[in-house]
Amino acid sequence: MPQLAKRMGRAKPSAIMVIAEKAKRLKAEGRDIVSFSIGVPNFLPGEHVYAAAREALAKDSGQYGSNRGADALIDAFLAHIEALGLTGYTRANVTTGVGAKQVLYNLAEALLDEGDEIAFPAPYWTSYLDIAEIVGAKINILPCPPEQHYKLTPAQLDAALARKPRVFLFNNPSNPTGMVYTREEIVALADVIAKYPDTWIITDDIYNTMVFDGVGYHNFVHVRPELKDRVIFVDSLSKTYGMPGWRVGFIAAPEAVALAVTTLNSNHITSLPEVVGAAAVAALSGPQDVPAAKCVEFAAKRDRVYNALVSIPGVVCPRPQGAFYAFPDISVAFGKKHNGVAIESDVDFCAVLLEAKGVACVPGSAFGEPRALRISYSCPDEALDKGMARIVEFFAELN
Repeated sequence: MPQLAKRMGRAKPSAIMVIAEKAKRLKAEGRDIVSFSIGVPNFLPGEHVYAAAREALAKDSGQYGSNRGADALIDAFLAHIEALGLTGYTRANVTTGVGAKQVLYNLAEALLDEGDEIAFPAPYWTSYLDIAEIVGAKINILPCPPEQHYKLTPAQLDAALARKPRVFLFNNPSNPTGMVYTREEIVALADVIAKYPDTWIITDDIYNTMVFDGVGYHNFVHVRPELKDRVIFVDSLSKTYGMPGWRVGFIAAPEAVALAVTTLNSNHITSLPEVVGAAAVAALSGPQDVPAAKCVEFAAKRDRVYNALVSIPGVVCPRPQGAFYAFPDISVAFGKKHNGVAIESDVDFCAVLLEAKGVACVPGSAFGEPRALRISYSCPDEALDKGMARIVEFFAELN
């Protein structure tokens, strides 16, 4: 038979979805499974979002929409980012996509020729590596271990940008670690970025409203407005508004980048559906009580998870301050056994934990840190407490 394109040899299924599907399969077989694997917010948007969707459906034109996004949606996003302190953008700076993941893929296609370098810190969201490999980019991973709280240092960034990569990709708050950069840390990194004018900067900051402890959300453009000419801000409705299945992502970027992504839209997705766009406008423009309440709730869940983890001898977990993830270093378990089954790696740990205790987590190696695992703690409190108790018990049974 004819052969697939060579790029398919570089493409692989999402490691997160592989774990999630296994957990789902075991649950269907009757196992009592607590899944900390997939990064979904596990809440639904406010009723006004559904009301807007129903109204749009009743008035559906059945026509194609704009490749960039409906004017009402673009304007709602502009108002949203202005509230974040990202001012001075116009409709020409904004475009939409089928979720942030598709927007990131489009950006890779728009900014990276085969062999161009992209740099990003590890731990990283799994799709960063996957997308970069598919488009044939040269990848420079910047290790940020738990010893430095999973955060990039100015010296690391300086060394990376001195290589003149085409793209530097940054994530704040972080998936998978939940770490949030302070304003002072963003200033220090922005000062480095300002020295290297030939690199595009992508800030994938879709958890920008899920920040705890008064740290606040800070962007390079906030502290160095002149960087606006090459910073590309990525956002999404998925996490903030409990709408991952609606698939709405955005960028605010220099006009040339926004136009390039819009052109790519015209060649594959054409546009977002009218009903989805109307729901998105309502989410961005309507009452913000649901996201505000969920941020408070996630901070409380963070405390439950963090307190359980730091009670385990040998486990190291920098305190998350955003999103809904914890990323503990569980390497203290390596070289030990659970009921006679050896644990030599993060993959072994997660496999044995799932079989023995019915708790699904994603191995840290999927995110570039093989000493850790990711816990997504957005599940109901009862399941959260049960799952964490099982993890504590699992460690106590190692020998």
